[in-house]
Amino acid sequence: MTHTPGTAAPAPVRILVCDDHAVVRAGLLALLHSAPDIEVVGEAGSGEEALALARRTAPDVVLMDLQLGEGIDGVETTRRLRAEPSAPHVLVLTTYDTDADVTRAVDAGATGYLLKAERAEDLFTAIHAAAQGRPALSPPVADRVMSRLRNPRPALTPRERDILAHLSRGLSNHAIARALYISEATVKTHLRRIYDKLGVDTRAGAVAVAKEQRLLP
Repeated sequence: MTHTPGTAAPAPVRILVCDDHAVVRAGLLALLHSAPDIEVVGEAGSGEEALALARRTAPDVVLMDLQLGEGIDGVETTRRLRAEPSAPHVLVLTTYDTDADVTRAVDAGATGYLLKAERAEDLFTAIHAAAQGRPALSPPVADRVMSRLRNPRPALTPRERDILAHLSRGLSNHAIARALYISEATVKTHLRRIYDKLGVDTRAGAVAVAKEQRLLP
């Protein structure tokens, strides 16, 4: 980042990296260390570790992966970080760009959402934007967000909510059909519509988004 000659350079952005893949973390750390206006204050391989490190190091920005293996995921870690007294900004850096992933991360308080395919320069720019509380989105993610704003998905019907509630309890299609006195084919039809409306393609994804959006009783 440039600054006016004769004035003090701005303090570097203090950043904490959270990713459960050691090789990915090593690559990110090497990249971030090459930027003179970014200071890496820690690295974490899990959400729990990121929370503990953030309390000790007080980063300006946490670079957060969404999938963290065992323990809490990146979305829940983001939510907890943002609830801390000295809440750092969270910049998601992931390979996942589904509507459900983006929605969950933003709802949890993420300031930005980047894909790992971004160029180094774009990552640095996003980090500085996040440090100032300004949103930073990868172009494909921004396109998704704008498209969703222009064309909001229809609300779930009462029947779809019933099926979603049974889905959240771990019931199979057969068990849901028996509980609601409908055929399995009807259950599958409703599930396809639910997936489409929630922007997911799995049962687990539907339940996760339903919890995030408080669609479950």
